[in-house]
Amino acid sequence: MTTVIQSRASRSEKPTVLGGRAKNVDYRQREYLTEGEIALLLQTAGNSRNPTRDRLLILMAFRHALRVSELVDLRWQQIDLDTASIHIRRAKNGTPGIHGLQGDELRLLRALRRKHLLADFVFVSERKAPLSVDDAQKLIERLGKAAELLFPIHAHMLRHAAGYAL
Repeated sequence: MTTVIQSRASRSEKPTVLGGRAKNVDYRQREYLTEGEIALLLQTAGNSRNPTRDRLLILMAFRHALRVSELVDLRWQQIDLDTASIHIRRAKNGTPGIHGLQGDELRLLRALRRKHLLADFVFVSERKAPLSVDDAQKLIERLGKAAELLFPIHAHMLRHAAGYAL
């Protein structure tokens, strides 16, 4: 008794292994945002369901050149509102440091703290759970679409925008 197995050709339009991912330039022209685009994102975040959290998320990622994992891992114990400073713990063997906070960041942080008194993490969801990396990335992508930017954005572009602004 022999069993004959006949395989058929794949009907998939996108090859899963052979082609792989295209180069970044095929998706967007640049890997950073300008200060004008950051301002537009902040304005758009002000119209979201959670404007305080969303504006602060974009502002801190941009001003402190945070990776998304560093951003969602921010805890209230790292922030000193009295001295207007934040202790940044870097991922990927980066050098930790203490950064100063500006007035608009302080106002948003205080408003967020009043809203979530018992939260351990700075950025929490509507269900009071810490934002995940995926949640933050999708939030920034949605804000980019809502801001009607001419190209799709991703969260790491905020980190690159800090370097570009310097």
